[in-house]
Order: sequence, then C-alpha cells, then structure tokens
Amino acid sequence: MAGRGGKGKTADETPAAQVSDSDLIWGINTVREALAQQAATISELLVERGKGGARLQEIIEIAKERGIAVRFVETDRMRVGRDCRHQGVVARLSAARLLSLEELLDRIAGAAPTPRLLALDSIQDPRNLGSILRSALAAGFHHVILTKDRSVPVTSTVARTSAGAVAHLSLCQVVNLSDALNRLKTRGFWVYGAVAEPDAVPIYATDFSGPICLVIGSEGKGLRPLVRQQCDLLVTIPMRAAFDSLNASVAAAVIMFEISRRSL
Repeated sequence: MAGRGGKGKTADETPAAQVSDSDLIWGINTVREALAQQAATISELLVERGKGGARLQEIIEIAKERGIAVRFVETDRMRVGRDCRHQGVVARLSAARLLSLEELLDRIAGAAPTPRLLALDSIQDPRNLGSILRSALAAGFHHVILTKDRSVPVTSTVARTSAGAVAHLSLCQVVNLSDALNRLKTRGFWVYGAVAEPDAVPIYATDFSGPICLVIGSEGKGLRPLVRQQCDLLVTIPMRAAFDSLNASVAAAVIMFEISRRSL
C-alpha cells in the first residue's frame, strides 16, 4: 500500500414474507404525498410494468430526481395482495432515515475520535443486515454505507434484527460504492476489503490505525470487482479448519471487534 501516509440473491428475489405491510404504502395520492413530505424515508418505488398516465409519470420523475430507486415489475411482484388497489405504484419505506454521501461526509468531518466506517457491498438478506448493524454499533462503527441497488432495504425486519441499532447509526445509501470509497480515500481514509482468500493479509497482522473503512461483500459473491479495486488492502480471518468462509454477519462482527480491541 503506497501513498497517504506510507502504510503497507438480488432485491427482486427477496421473499414476499420478508416484507411486512408496515414497510409499504401504495396508491398515487399516498405515494406522491410521501415523496413530497418524507422522501428520505422511501427506499424504493415499485411501478407496475405497462401502467401509464400523467400522474404516475410525475411520481416516477420526482422519485428519480430525489435519487430513489424505481423498479418496473410485473403485477404479481408488487408485494401487495391481489385485492389491493395500488393504482400501479407501491413505495417501500425505510425503517431509518438514509443520508446521502455528502451528508455523511459532513457529519464525520472533524469528528473525534477518528471515525470508523463500515461499507456493505450488496448485502441481500435482511437478517444478515440487521445482525451486522447490531454488531457495528456495539463495536463502535457508527457510520455505515449501504448500496442502493442489489441490496435489501432497511425494512422493519432489519430494524428488529438489529435490536434497535438502526436508530443509533448514521446510515448512508449510495448508487456507486466504488466512487464513494474513492471519495473517502481523498479524505484520508484507508479502505480494507474483507475476503476469504489464503493470500490476503490476516486481520491480526494488519495495522488498522487512523481513519478506516471496512468493506464487507455480499453473502454469495463477496466484493464486486470495481469495489475490490478501491480497497487499499484485502484482509482475511485466519481459519484453523479447512473451511471456505464465515457467514457475512459473523465475519463482519469478528473483524469489527478486532479493530475495536486495538483501541482499548
């Protein structure tokens, strides 16, 4: 590692049972009002494929202007009952306010002690996400970056599994995680990517001092190539047994608490 100081399943596949009624609102007037009054609480918009009309198009444009993901899906993928009069639009609410990257950077500017960030690259299981957020709070990682696409939204299931941690964390959602990590590096952060590879640096032999961002990859595919390229160092948890990898939430907890231990 050179420079900066000389240190060496998709959301479409989420089962409907994991989405509760409290996570969803529907209907043109209801969704439009939510976009006008509380857009920061909307994680995505589901629009029935083939549905049209000026009012629906206006909602789509407002959502895109405010950086809210819009997905066009078939009627049976609208996440609501067949009898529901959704008028072609359903909004999924987040269980926590999601910051933009600019808001997060402003929040951590000049923060003391040196902030630790956690970045999650396409975590798709709501219970895994909730467990990771619970561990993050306990280990002192108060700022978390989430990807907008290919990730589970911060639903009530996530909030419940986190045991309320979502209310005490700064959660940021970005479209391009690779670009976000590059922005962090320009602010003096070192980016560490967690992998299950024998040639990666063991976490127990890694210098985690200074401003750091730990990146955890998805449950199945790990870090995406462009995200991996932004990592200053790839680190791994040494295994005593011939075992491929740990669950994403367990691995995240082990590494975060090892980093936290260094500052005790």
